[in-house]
Amino acid sequence: MKAESSVTCELRLRLLVAGDAALPVPAALRYDLADPYAIHATFHAAGDTVEWVFARDLLAAGLRDDAGLGDVRVWPSSEAGVQVVYISLSSPEGEALLEAPAPELSTFLDRTYATVPAGSESMHLDIDAALTQLIAES
Repeated sequence: MKAESSVTCELRLRLLVAGDAALPVPAALRYDLADPYAIHATFHAAGDTVEWVFARDLLAAGLRDDAGLGDVRVWPSSEAGVQVVYISLSSPEGEALLEAPAPELSTFLDRTYATVPAGSESMHLDIDAALTQLIAES
């Protein structure tokens, strides 16, 4: 049986804003064998589409404890008995604090690790293609 070439997940996150308010943010997460160390996230908010790329291990670590430095930080919490994960994003354009449902994020990550087990990511890299692309871009 051939492994999936990508794993996707649709989530409804909450964008936390001043005054304890929150806005719904539909998000799509994608894990692709072509980029085995990364999770690609697409957020849809206020008519805009924003894309970020996270280290898969960073999101996994953030399910258990504080993880990340700088532009992306992730940590678990329990709000009114519900397990959530906070994702803090920072860029020159602004900052955002998102709340994700921990069980759904965990299930998605489990599926990615079933596709490419931890520690075997390098076996899925196409170094020749990456070098060709790098040379073409320079």
